[in-house]
Amino acid sequence: MANIATGAPAKAGPMTREEKKVIFASSLGTVFEWYDFYLYGSLAVYIGATYFTQYPEATRNIFTLLAFAAGFLVRPFGALVFGRLGDLVGRKYTFLVTILIMGLSTFLVGILPGAATIGIAAPIILIVLRLLQGLALGGEYGGAATYVAEHAPHGRRGYFTSWIQTTATLGLFLSLIVIVTVQSIMGTTAFAAWGWRIPFLLSVLLLGVSVWIRVKMNESPAFQKMKAEGKGSKAPLTEAFGQWRNAKIAIIALLGATMGQAVVWYGGQFYALFFLQNVLKVDLQAANIMVAVALFLGAPFFVIFGALSDKIGRKPIIMAGLLIAAVTYMPLFKAMTSMANPALAEAQATIKATVTADPADCKFQFNPTGTSKFTSSCDIATAFLTKNSVPYEVAPGPAGQPAVVKIGDKSITSYDAVAAGADGKAKQAGLEKGINVALHDAGYPLKRGAVKVPDAKLEGFIAANPELGLNAAAVRSGDKVSMSSADLVSQKLLTADEAKAVTADMPVYTIAGGGAFTMVADPARVNWIGTIAVLFVLVLYVTMVYGPIAALLVELFPTRIRYTGMSLPYHIGNGWFGGLLPATAFAMSAAAGNIYYGLWYPIVFAAITLVIGVIFLPETKDRNLDA
Repeated sequence: MANIATGAPAKAGPMTREEKKVIFASSLGTVFEWYDFYLYGSLAVYIGATYFTQYPEATRNIFTLLAFAAGFLVRPFGALVFGRLGDLVGRKYTFLVTILIMGLSTFLVGILPGAATIGIAAPIILIVLRLLQGLALGGEYGGAATYVAEHAPHGRRGYFTSWIQTTATLGLFLSLIVIVTVQSIMGTTAFAAWGWRIPFLLSVLLLGVSVWIRVKMNESPAFQKMKAEGKGSKAPLTEAFGQWRNAKIAIIALLGATMGQAVVWYGGQFYALFFLQNVLKVDLQAANIMVAVALFLGAPFFVIFGALSDKIGRKPIIMAGLLIAAVTYMPLFKAMTSMANPALAEAQATIKATVTADPADCKFQFNPTGTSKFTSSCDIATAFLTKNSVPYEVAPGPAGQPAVVKIGDKSITSYDAVAAGADGKAKQAGLEKGINVALHDAGYPLKRGAVKVPDAKLEGFIAANPELGLNAAAVRSGDKVSMSSADLVSQKLLTADEAKAVTADMPVYTIAGGGAFTMVADPARVNWIGTIAVLFVLVLYVTMVYGPIAALLVELFPTRIRYTGMSLPYHIGNGWFGGLLPATAFAMSAAAGNIYYGLWYPIVFAAITLVIGVIFLPETKDRNLDA
């Protein structure tokens, strides 16, 4: 280990027992903390269904992602609060506090009732807990990275701190493994109903282990030496960001390193998972397993690139990762579509919808808060096409005329929601059915489920669905069950007014292939090896930009303000630019009618960081941490 008193480089050799203990204790506790934080992202579908039930699916997805992003938005404030505390009081006790806040907040999510039970209070409390998680994580990372770096031998800081860099991915990996295991034991139905809470509740066990480990840790030698010499900062925030010489370093660290690193990190892991589940419609459990395998295969490269940065420098590896990601993201995500849902890829390549509409009717539907209402016939049609991952072109049509969607040889007329009034629901159902039938016939991977039809509505159902080729007599002679008027109403097969005419139990028929359409990825056609290979490449980019960055950030700032100085640019980059990526990219794709359009978010910010980093970011690998 380096001589802390003199800063003299130590000869590289095998890690001592004490060095291994420092890395293990810091990394394990941080893995648990990331596990807590990322459970939310991994279980976003179930959380949205529990706490945002009052909204339609597209809006629910955006709200769920924004609640996830809320935890990231407050991370810089956590960095300020806990960074200052860490520079004043010490590294050890500060991130002991952060893990207590994180663990308890996660456990409370597991027992929080849903919106169906406590109404609007449920999503409000959920967001408060997410904010507490974000504040805690804002103080966690800087403390762990600083603590390990200040224990590391000179010339091996990239290798030592790279173990901390693995913790975010390992925490995500652990969360996916726990989710898949619980889901396999319980079954998908029970898991969706309440079993998704179990991984959150298990966090209390991880919290106990993490606290026990951290209590046994000692303060870092560099901090002890600084305190003994009376060189500590009395105002870390003012010194770090109120003095231009230090504030300039923080700005360069943000714009020339962490901003691009963040969008590559979240693009290659979390947005990839979201893309598989919500855009490509891969089974949730299968998507989790694929991402978990890719993370497992890619995790060692954090350490490989961290160690390599001790030899060739931090900057070349990070910049190379940004460049490759910016150039290849588009083809990689298109390859993922071909591997994970080949039927969707084939349909998109051959069938494109055309929406002919009055140009004044078509709005830019960027709606990150989910509160805007788009009621024109063009907006209603394009929103539904986007939900089904269907690319479309908008062609100018006659002024004042409703939009017309053309798919293959079929044309479906849309409607204006305001003009439709009370008939809006029926018109929406007709539009959706018309588009879905056209998409299904054109080759899109749509599956149509079964539907229950009471005898009183059978003739009307057959007339409204001629494509099914049903015969009323044949249906009535088949299997059926009898239901009372109360059951017909409770199962929403008849309205209360319709049920008043029912004087005896009524036959109800189950008609296969006559229900709602759902876009699916056929499990028999999913190319597991190909999909995992694409995910692995995305994770490899993550390891390039993320493996060396802890060492770089630690080396940019002096000991007296290191915790504060490195934490803020890291968490602005990762909390704001990275944390907003899933919600923003999804909304951009929805607005443009192109499932790949949202990828411009990480591509553009990675390219900006590449240019700024190449010009302004210094190389830091040989700096003395006591300087």
